[in-house]
Amino acid sequence: MDAKDAKDAMDSENPLGQFLRARRALVRPEDVGLPPGHRRRVAGLRREEVAMLAGVSIDYYVRLEQGRERSPSAQVVDALARVLCLEEDATAHLHRLARPSPGRRRRPAARRRERVGPQLLRLMAGWHRTPAVILGPWLDVLAHNTLGRALFDGHTHSGDLVRLVFLDPDAREFYPDWERVAENTVAALRASVGTEAADPHLIELVGELSLRSETFRRLWARHDIRRKTHETKRFRHPLVGELTLDYESLTVNSAPGQQLVVYHAEPGSPSEQALDLLGSLAATGADAVPATGAAAEPTGAPRPSGEDGPAARNAASTAGATDGATEDRSV
Repeated sequence: MDAKDAKDAMDSENPLGQFLRARRALVRPEDVGLPPGHRRRVAGLRREEVAMLAGVSIDYYVRLEQGRERSPSAQVVDALARVLCLEEDATAHLHRLARPSPGRRRRPAARRRERVGPQLLRLMAGWHRTPAVILGPWLDVLAHNTLGRALFDGHTHSGDLVRLVFLDPDAREFYPDWERVAENTVAALRASVGTEAADPHLIELVGELSLRSETFRRLWARHDIRRKTHETKRFRHPLVGELTLDYESLTVNSAPGQQLVVYHAEPGSPSEQALDLLGSLAATGADAVPATGAAAEPTGAPRPSGEDGPAARNAASTAGATDGATEDRSV
């Protein structure tokens, strides 16, 4: 897949129409009170069915899908969201596609250097029993504390959660519920980037994954939109076995686009004991080590971890620690 094909896959020319077509293909007639019928030539709902249920003319809806009508009212958008059975995040995304903010600036062609604030790094470094990572807009790991590094360490793509899920050879072993993780990861990526479909780095990422993973290509075409908020997730860690952890994803107000993801185990559970063991094993290294994709604010120097993984090698060569929390200078 070349750059043009990847850009086409990102639906940059008519994102509203692409979203509407993708989502109506996923709605069964019986989901909205229509008879299933026989010999249907299209997956999901027909255009005329969407128009009828939303209370608009067929011609108007066709113009929406074709990109010839780009400013539907909020009432029409809400009606379409109801017909397409969209959840809250997807409905908000549809509103943004239908009525983009005037004068919205695109990200520059060169990937900007993400920076994690030293105060946030210090906060993370103090959480010795709580894995924490900071994610960038494309779900790449910008920084993590000791336990956060230990939770994801040892994979080919430990510093990139999207590539970890779809490209790492041991991803299905690491995530026992891999299918659900894959669906949620793609939905979270779409939610994170929002309407910035023309971002060059995102085009490159989607092009690579679409070429190398049929599952990613299929899930990306669904246009699922679902933010990372909170969830219970299972891991099968090579050192401490199975872990069932809850996570909360918090936005970083000082750095729009970044997310602080904090994992925790149920008190007194076997997962808490396994997490404590993992923390003991990780305690021989640095308090925190860098991942990938971040530019550090130099405030000290990390302590080397003594491990031979990519994160440890970055820790040994990168300045940028703040009381034990560091981030990567690579872009």
